Amino acid sequence: MIDWLRRTPEELAIRIGERELPLAIRRHARARRLVMRLAPDGSEVRITLPRWGRTEDALVFARARIEWIERQLAAVPQVVAPQPGGALRYRGGELAIDWHLAHPRKPRLEGEALRIGGPAENLAVRLQRWLEGEAQRLLEADLAFYCERASHAAPPLKLSRAQRRWGSCSDRKAIRINWRLVQAPDAVRRSVVAHEVAHLTHFDHSPAFHALLRALFDGDIREADAWLKTHGRSLYAAFG
Repeated sequence: MIDWLRRTPEELAIRIGERELPLAIRRHARARRLVMRLAPDGSEVRITLPRWGRTEDALVFARARIEWIERQLAAVPQVVAPQPGGALRYRGGELAIDWHLAHPRKPRLEGEALRIGGPAENLAVRLQRWLEGEAQRLLEADLAFYCERASHAAPPLKLSRAQRRWGSCSDRKAIRINWRLVQAPDAVRRSVVAHEVAHLTHFDHSPAFHALLRALFDGDIREADAWLKTHGRSLYAAFG
């Protein structure tokens, strides 16, 4: 059973079985058609409208694609905490989790394995902490690189634990990047940083912004975007 919950346009939701799923409707000046996506963690359905689009158009659009929403929800990965002897995603590959109670508590990268000791019951927490430290290190280097290319002083970098965004730029005060990108290939992580650095010059998604992004990013932005679209949800599988 699926019910539309009528609220304000910003607070629409649908009920799928026992679950209430928010419907986030956003209007964009450059949009020419309706586009619908599911948030990477399955927390909301996002619909982008042209400026002239009506909220009712978005409702009809979503209602006609209920089966698609259900398939997308079914594809959202279940959170499975990393275990001793398992694997940890890191920079587009996998590290074997070499855990033993006698190993040092501080994780140490050894080839394609991460050696770690300490109590097994809080292993996932400590692995996430290690990944966040690696994310901070790598992202700070990425930010410095692209800011130099863009002739900007690097703003403060803050790690994000957002469930709905990969990055954000707060009017030159700070750039936030989702720490989970440390699990993605380097080019994908760097594309998000380049995107936010381009916003230091163009705080929009105008043609000038996209031209600058192409000039800044030392890779194929379309390939990076396609990877996130296809595999982005999988970055939530280990730690939610």
